[in-house]
Amino acid sequence: MNPKVTILGSGTCVPRLERSSCSVLVEINSSLILLDMGPGTIRRLLRTGKGLDDITHICISHFHPDHSAELAAFLFASKYGDPHRQQPLSIVAGPGFNAFFKALQNVYGQWIELGNNLLQIREVTANQRPLCFPDFELQTAPVAHNPESVAFRINTLPGYSIVYSGDTDYCNELADLAVKADLLICESSTPDEHKISGHLTPSLAGQIASTADVAKLVLTHFYPVCDSVDIAKQCRTTYKGPLIIAEDLLTINLDY
Repeated sequence: MNPKVTILGSGTCVPRLERSSCSVLVEINSSLILLDMGPGTIRRLLRTGKGLDDITHICISHFHPDHSAELAAFLFASKYGDPHRQQPLSIVAGPGFNAFFKALQNVYGQWIELGNNLLQIREVTANQRPLCFPDFELQTAPVAHNPESVAFRINTLPGYSIVYSGDTDYCNELADLAVKADLLICESSTPDEHKISGHLTPSLAGQIASTADVAKLVLTHFYPVCDSVDIAKQCRTTYKGPLIIAEDLLTINLDY
């Protein structure tokens, strides 16, 4: 089965009914991967017909609340919900995640501690070798946002590649990670004229996509100011390939 990608949240920390905070669901055979999980992720996930116990992997790009805030709620519901979790869960995140998770445990204690060795945490480093799972290989690269910030590349076995930027400014590491990817899901927080440090704009995201020669680009992580600007037009100044403007619950099938 070809991979299926669903944008669960295309927004930011700004509360909006139409855009939840960041999250992407990737389905590869029996593996269901959450890329980030900001506020609203669980409800959006349920709207896809999937439950918490269906998720096999969670990848956290960095620790800002609009990318990680529902992790504790997810684990709490996985332990005490009906049905409660039966299959193992892997969490992959950047440097410092073990300390971050320990701090959550200091607050929530056993409420977020899954029993029976169901939880596996992998903290990746700058020179991390790819992680191998039954349905896919996971590559990571540091990006220009927070010290712990990483982007993820999912390589299916065999065939497709999906790259998720997380939050980042322009950096060669992301372009290198995304080379020849079938799909690049890239943050584009503000229009070009509102560029802020640590984030990309449409033209910068397009420049990364062009440099990497990706097959398709998805722009996401939109602050409200993006609503008043033609961000696709701005992206087209640097990128001419297939372009998708993310919306919550938008599904993308990799079948080309």
